[in-house]
Amino acid sequence: MTKLLSKAKSIGEKGEVPIAAVVLNKKGNCIGYGSNKRETMKDPLGHAELIALRQAAWIKEDWRFNDCTLIVNLEPCPMCAGALIQARMGQIIFGANDPKRGALGGTIDLSTHKSAHHKMIVSGGVMKDKSRKLLIDWFKKKRKSI
Repeated sequence: MTKLLSKAKSIGEKGEVPIAAVVLNKKGNCIGYGSNKRETMKDPLGHAELIALRQAAWIKEDWRFNDCTLIVNLEPCPMCAGALIQARMGQIIFGANDPKRGALGGTIDLSTHKSAHHKMIVSGGVMKDKSRKLLIDWFKKKRKSI
């Protein structure tokens, strides 16, 4: 998570919301990395989790991730949580909870919802204070520049 927060911070310095994600295979090797690119790519789907997932699928040559782990510094939104369920991600680890848009416990928990056909292990709050501070500081700076 420490490396991920460093990556997220550098993304924030480029004008994107400072969120980064990695997909690790069962051996713990990174097979996918993503950072928010909604502004850069002018793409509403440019979320860190989705970019990491696409790269990992390309490298793995498969869309199933039962034996993989996704790590991200903010709780995934409903779109990303849904994609992770569809991809059958084995485990999700996230930093800060998102009480406004979080879909793995923040506002809804799609991983335990009756519609979820795949069950995954979800661990939130890893380095949550540092993750939260990075985001709060970025948004404060953003608001001052407007």
